[in-house]
Amino acid sequence: MKYQKVQKQLDEREKLRKFRELDDAFAQALRQLDDPENSLDIPTGPPVRSLADLEADDQAALAQQREKLFNERFKALISEYDLSERELSEVIQTLLAYGLWELDKTPTIES
Repeated sequence: MKYQKVQKQLDEREKLRKFRELDDAFAQALRQLDDPENSLDIPTGPPVRSLADLEADDQAALAQQREKLFNERFKALISEYDLSERELSEVIQTLLAYGLWELDKTPTIES
């Protein structure tokens, strides 16, 4: 036969006493929070950043990602077509000068 542990039953008075203690402690804590002269050091978490700061961080990360992608493509073109950096730069400048390549857009190959 299995042994079953019987939990001690709290009588109603003990339950009520514990509830009152908890209720009193909670009420006291609320009063302390509402007290303007309270010197409690209550941790509030990290400072909240503004939406503008978050958007600026996103823009900076996007710019960094674009620069990295550009550098990868630039190096791939140099190795694929056996060009020097100077020669490739001249090709890009020529395309930009004649309006065949917009500065903010990646050129596409037309079939």
